[in-house]
Amino acid sequence: MIGAEDGGYRAAREGAAVIDLPRGVLEATGPKRLDFLQGMLSSDVARLGPGQGCRAALLDVRGHVQSLMRVVVTTNAGLLEMPKDRLGPVEVFLNHHKVAAPVRFRQLDGAVVALLGPGARDVLGRAGAVVPALPAESHVAAAIGDAAVLIVAAGDLPGGGLALHVDPAGRERLRAALERAGAADLGAQAMDALRIEEGRAWFGRDVTEENLLHETGQVAEYASFTKGCYVGQEVVARLDARGGHVNKALRGLRLQAPTKAGAVLRAEGKEVGRVTTAAVSPRLGPVAMAYVHRSHFEPGTTLDADGVSATVAALPLG
Repeated sequence: MIGAEDGGYRAAREGAAVIDLPRGVLEATGPKRLDFLQGMLSSDVARLGPGQGCRAALLDVRGHVQSLMRVVVTTNAGLLEMPKDRLGPVEVFLNHHKVAAPVRFRQLDGAVVALLGPGARDVLGRAGAVVPALPAESHVAAAIGDAAVLIVAAGDLPGGGLALHVDPAGRERLRAALERAGAADLGAQAMDALRIEEGRAWFGRDVTEENLLHETGQVAEYASFTKGCYVGQEVVARLDARGGHVNKALRGLRLQAPTKAGAVLRAEGKEVGRVTTAAVSPRLGPVAMAYVHRSHFEPGTTLDADGVSATVAALPLG
């Protein structure tokens, strides 16, 4: 857990902070790459041109989330940024569905670094890369610390952060240049606190293959209701037509004491949910995200989290 003097947390809220992300990139190439992805992913990728991007979900036919990702469109490829441990399964899934579509997939040997905070662009400027304000998921190429970097406006990061794609050989030079320019190191627990505060659920931690997109509370950010069909679309559309009602949903928790991921939530001795991410926020104290059964997920409901009193709250926590 993090403490009140955590410099990385403070830097991410007031200046700039940097952290490596456990993410990788799956490259899609071929003349029909975006047409194929349009029929596979939940967002409208066919409308994107070079320099643009979007967040999207890959679902199975029952609507279960196989991965959350960012789609970044360049002149010659579509780049799918996602958790590293999903690269293989997603590649297999897409290849299984492509049949004779002229599209190829390749896992890139790269790293993803996050730069967070209101001073992020000032840090980039001092590091030699002047970056204008970018629409969400749009990107520009730059050179930082002699490393070629793709800078992406990342809507899934706290504080409107930036995701920096770089070759592994250039990662250390990139990190060193950013830290010389004033970015503080951000620890994993501080990142969790920031994510919980803003309700930024990540695949693998807060979203798994057991979840429906509506359960995550992020349908508006990851799905289009104006595009055509895609795998799992029928489930998403049916749930939305019924008001998005699901048996459980991701909620925030305000805690009387710290807890941990995996803590069981109970009401009158009955299990009603489970914590996905927990941290101590220097601003808000002990907080968490958790899936809570619909019978108990109204804000203000008091639950027990493995012996700790927890109050359900809407996300973001503020």
